[in-house]
Amino acid sequence: MSNAATQSKLRVVKMKRNIFVTKPTLPPLEEFIPYLEQIWENKILTNGGPFHQQLEDELCRYLGVEHICLFTNGTIALVTALQALRVTGEVITTPYSFVATSHSLLWNGIKPIFADICANTLNLDPAKIEAAITPQTTAIMPVHCYGHPCDVDAIQKIADNYNLKVIYDAAHAFGVQDEDGSVLRHGDLSVLSFHATKVFNTFEGGAIICPDAKTKLRIDQLKNFGHVGEVNVAAPGINGKMSEFNAALGLLQLKHLDEAFSRRERIDAAYRERLQGVRGIHCLQGSGEKIANYAYFPILVKADYPISRDELNQRLKDTGINPRRYFYPPISEFPMYRGLASSHRENLPIAFEASRQVLCLPLYPDLEIEVVDEVCRLIAGQ
Repeated sequence: MSNAATQSKLRVVKMKRNIFVTKPTLPPLEEFIPYLEQIWENKILTNGGPFHQQLEDELCRYLGVEHICLFTNGTIALVTALQALRVTGEVITTPYSFVATSHSLLWNGIKPIFADICANTLNLDPAKIEAAITPQTTAIMPVHCYGHPCDVDAIQKIADNYNLKVIYDAAHAFGVQDEDGSVLRHGDLSVLSFHATKVFNTFEGGAIICPDAKTKLRIDQLKNFGHVGEVNVAAPGINGKMSEFNAALGLLQLKHLDEAFSRRERIDAAYRERLQGVRGIHCLQGSGEKIANYAYFPILVKADYPISRDELNQRLKDTGINPRRYFYPPISEFPMYRGLASSHRENLPIAFEASRQVLCLPLYPDLEIEVVDEVCRLIAGQ
């Protein structure tokens, strides 16, 4: 490595250590104190308290949706969404996601069927979905990967032709809009994550976007152990309720969200400008969103880059920059899925290739542009 590159690495180490892919966006502490005081005064900590109800209302307005059910986390929301729609048998899904996507199927006794992804979007390929349908298929569970919308029209057409349910894992897609409005309106249900690493977070949390009041009522019952009224239990539900503390944090986060998105957009643009022309580095583009949320900044390290993806990953780590190979390995490689016929590598060539190439770079509102500069210099080998 040249002396200039060495000096660049030293500047990064001196400037800031332990820079991760994402960091929680936290509002000023003094703004949260009144919410805590109100919780103490109300003496309502959970079970659909006033902050819970207020957050549901405000999220509906912000996201442009009719009905939303808040949850303690996105994984339990996925599990409950499948239960609410009475999904059984086989569900076609992507191997290129976080493992919670497919785990939610196993929790419901459903067999995941993995289909390959599109090379340009890393979302489920509609042509591969149709080829994977069997008489046991009852639903499709696509993922809006990195917040970029799936080919929702093609997926819905397949679902309509084969009478299948569609549940979107929209964990990355908070605030994303296509030409007709919120991307969350597609499918039978869409599921959000409000984990601390997401663009909108409640420390831990999640939600299901519902098409109508009847579906919302069923989901609200299922997330409260299946209770219908005070003494009746109508279904084997789960404890998935969001607490008042988490809801209050969400209300405060909403006040600062537009500015956070603006900062994310500037960082995204800075990466694209500085990495343009770096041989072997491909910056993933959006896939039809009118309004993006800039949740992640994935790059693909191609074969003509001077070193491997893993060597680049280590080069950055050595300077205190911590990218993430997100998603690596594919879900289909984990022991509980490896034995499925749909998990064979020859069935998922694009997913495996993307998994070997992907590297998500740091992106969060407080990230300094000078750090972006140093990351890009290191990638460019300067």
